[in-house]
Amino acid sequence: MKFMKLGSKPDAFYAEGNSRHVSSDLATDVTIIVGEVKFYLHKFPLLSKSNQLQKLASKASEAASNEIELPDFPGGLKSFEICAKFCYGMTVTLDPYNVVAARCGAEYLEMTEDVDRGNLIYKVEVFLNSGVFRSWKDSIIVLRTTASLLPWSEELKVVGRCVDSIASKTSVDPSSINWSYTYNRKLSLSEEIIEDTTKVKDRFASVPRDWWIEDICELDISLYRRVMIAVKSKGRMDADVIGEALKTYAIRWLSDSVEALLSDVHQKRNKSLVETIICLLPSDKGVGCSCSFLLKLLKVAILLGAEASSREDLIERIGLKLDEATASDLLIPAQSTQDTKYDVDLVQCLVHRFMMHENIGQDFNIVAKNEKNTDDFVLGHGPLLNVGKLIDRYLAEIATDPKLTLSCFMDLSLSIPVAARPIHDGLYWAIDIYLKEHPILKKAERKILCSAMDVKKLTANASMHAAQNDRLPLRVVVQVLFFEQVRTAAIVQNTNSSGSLEVSRSTTNTDEDLEKSEPHPLTLQKQMRQLSTTNKDFQKNGKLIKEGKHKSAIQLLPSRSRRIFDKLWVVGKGNGIGEAKSSVTSGSSQSPSSMIRGEVKTSPSTTRDRRHSIS
Repeated sequence: MKFMKLGSKPDAFYAEGNSRHVSSDLATDVTIIVGEVKFYLHKFPLLSKSNQLQKLASKASEAASNEIELPDFPGGLKSFEICAKFCYGMTVTLDPYNVVAARCGAEYLEMTEDVDRGNLIYKVEVFLNSGVFRSWKDSIIVLRTTASLLPWSEELKVVGRCVDSIASKTSVDPSSINWSYTYNRKLSLSEEIIEDTTKVKDRFASVPRDWWIEDICELDISLYRRVMIAVKSKGRMDADVIGEALKTYAIRWLSDSVEALLSDVHQKRNKSLVETIICLLPSDKGVGCSCSFLLKLLKVAILLGAEASSREDLIERIGLKLDEATASDLLIPAQSTQDTKYDVDLVQCLVHRFMMHENIGQDFNIVAKNEKNTDDFVLGHGPLLNVGKLIDRYLAEIATDPKLTLSCFMDLSLSIPVAARPIHDGLYWAIDIYLKEHPILKKAERKILCSAMDVKKLTANASMHAAQNDRLPLRVVVQVLFFEQVRTAAIVQNTNSSGSLEVSRSTTNTDEDLEKSEPHPLTLQKQMRQLSTTNKDFQKNGKLIKEGKHKSAIQLLPSRSRRIFDKLWVVGKGNGIGEAKSSVTSGSSQSPSSMIRGEVKTSPSTTRDRRHSIS
C-alpha cells in the first residue's frame, strides 16, 4: 500500500467531548463547526492556506462573530482534521483510505496554488498520480472510498481516473503482470494469496487470464458496472472471462437463501444487482456464460421481479445453449399464479427457443436420411439429442408433482421432434413415475399418456420392465411383447443363418482352399462385431436358446401375457399376407414363442386344439 507523509510538526490536536483543541501557547481566535463538532483553532495558519476560510472569516467579522460553520463538509470530521493539520504543518499521512476525503476537503476549502505554493490540492494530486493510480489494489481501495464522497469525487474525476486505471490493468498481458492480486478460486501454484512479487517472479508465467475478477468483487454494484463497461470497451477481454467475472460477483453478493434475497433490507439492492449483471452479459449471446449460471440467474430474476426485458434476454441466451443444462437446473419454482410446483411453461418456452435456433423444422426426415450413417447424425445433431435426454429427465423430476396435469405433461413431452429421442427409455421411466404418482387416471387418460411413447424404441431392459408393468394399459403391454418377440426372432434367425454359412464353408473347402480364399480382415472383423453384438443382446434379454435346453425370454413373462400374444401373432400374421382364413384352418402360422420353444406340430388337428384353448 502506498502512502505519503506531509508536514513535520508533531500532532498537537486533542479531543474533549464534541470539541477539538490544539495545544498552543496562543489563545484560539476562531471556532469552526463541522457537523456536531467544534474546532477551536487559530485564524492565521488556516487563512494562509484556504481561500474559502478567508471569505467565511470576513463575513463572520462583519457579524461580530468568531464562529464559522461548514455545512455538508465532504468527508466530515476526519477530512477537515486532515486539512486543519496540514495548515498547521503537523504530520499527516495520506493513504488510499483517506486520500479522496482529503482531496474533496481541500477542494471545498479552496486550498489551491493561488493561495499558497505547494498547497494541499497539489500534494494530493501528486500522490494520486504517482502512487495510487499505478497500484492495482490501491486503485480499487480508492474507488471504493469514492462512493461515500459523491458528488465531489465524481466532479473531481477521481472515480473516472480510478476506473480507467483498473480497466487498463485488466487488459495487460498476464505474462507482464508484476503486482500482487487476490486469487483464491483456482490456485494453480499454491494455496495462498500472492503478495510479494519480488519473491515469486517464477509464478507470473502462469498468471491466469481472470486474475483480476476477485479483487473488483468488493466494489459496489454501481462502481462495478462502470469498471466492467470500461473493461469491455477495451476490446481485449474474452467473453468467457467476462462471464466468469459476472458469475463470481453474483456468487459474492447474491445469497442462496430466499428469505435473504427477499428481505426488506436487501430486496431493492438485489433486484438492481441482477438487472445490472444481465445488462453486462457479453454481447454475443452464445458465449461467455454457462447455461447453468444463466438458469440460476433467471430463477433469481423471477423471484425478485426483475424487469421483463431482463428476463427475456436471459431466456434468449438460455435457448441458445439449452443442451448444456441439467434437469436440476430447470427446476424453476412456479410463480404464485400457477398451480404446479415448477414452472413447466417456462421450460417449454426455453425448448421452443432452442428449436428455433436449431432450425429443426427445416427437415424432419434427417433420421431416415442418416439411418445408414448413425455416427454422422450423432456428431451433427449432438445438441438436439442432449435436449431430448434433458427433457426426459426433467419429465421424470416433475412427474412426482400431484398437481401436474396430463395435458401439461404431454405438451412438454411432445415439444421436441422425433429426431431428438432415438431411444424412448427416458420417456418410459417418466411415464411410469407419472402413472405411479397419479393412480386416479382413467383408462382413456392412461392410453393418451402412453401414446407419447414408441415401444419399438425401448431397449431390452425397458421392454422387460414394461411387459410386467401393471400400471400400463394392456394394449401397450401386448405391443411391447410383440415387438420384443419380433426382435428376438430376428436375432435367432440371423444367428442361425450365420452358423449355417460357416458350417457350409468348413465342409466344402480344404485347408489349401482356405489359405487361398482367406477372407478380408475387415470383413472378418465386421462379422465378429455382429456376433459379439448378438451375444450381448441375448444376455440382456435372458438366456440363449442352446439346443432346446433353455427357455426363451418370453417365458419369463406371465402366462396370461404369453397367451394373449400368441393369439395376436396368429391373427396378425394371417391378415398381413392376405390368408387369414387359411392360417386359422391350416395351422401353418406359429407364434414366435412356440417357434422359439421348439414346438413341433405333428398334425393340423393339434394346432387347432391349441388355438381353441387360447380362445
